[in-house]
Amino acid sequence: MDGLIFRKLGMVTTYDEEGVAVPATLLYNDGNTVLQKKTVEKEGYNAAVLGFGEAKEKNKSKSFVGVCKKAQTNVKEIFREIRDFSIDAEPGKVIRTPDVFAVGDKVNAHGISKGKGFQGVVKRHGFSGVGNATHGQHNRERHPGSVGASSFPSRVFPGMRMAGRMGHSIVTVRNLEVLEIDVENDLIVVKGSVPGVKNSFVVLVK
Repeated sequence: MDGLIFRKLGMVTTYDEEGVAVPATLLYNDGNTVLQKKTVEKEGYNAAVLGFGEAKEKNKSKSFVGVCKKAQTNVKEIFREIRDFSIDAEPGKVIRTPDVFAVGDKVNAHGISKGKGFQGVVKRHGFSGVGNATHGQHNRERHPGSVGASSFPSRVFPGMRMAGRMGHSIVTVRNLEVLEIDVENDLIVVKGSVPGVKNSFVVLVK
């Protein structure tokens, strides 16, 4: 499984050969630096730790700074571990988009979805609400309704769908197609949407 870290720039509209509008996401990557190579002999599995972006040393942990210095590179903003990385990944090597992806590839996008704060059951779970404003209902159109049993067991069961924090979760969108790769500007265009807000980090794997 090969992949790279990208920064999400936003969504764009592209057109196919028949002139049909196709929604796509624009991702940026000026190169991922290999920070560490893990092997079966030492760690028990094969993987490559990739770093992306730049950060100040004072804002990162000493252990992470030490890994970057050992790879003889500057301190990175973010790092991710890619299992079963098939490309030759020696510490300090810079891997760019064309080294891993090509137009037409099917990829999976891993990222953190947009946070929507505390939301009710209608938006969070798709409930239809208690009912109309008739038959004694008063300001309950978007309420959850009954959540527990009567005298037995006199409690709410775990896992009950209720109001709560929505979004800001790790999400994977599968089988996205690579539409275009701009080597000169370090950009890649992926069909459809990927998780996250603008300027967030997304990991593409194939």
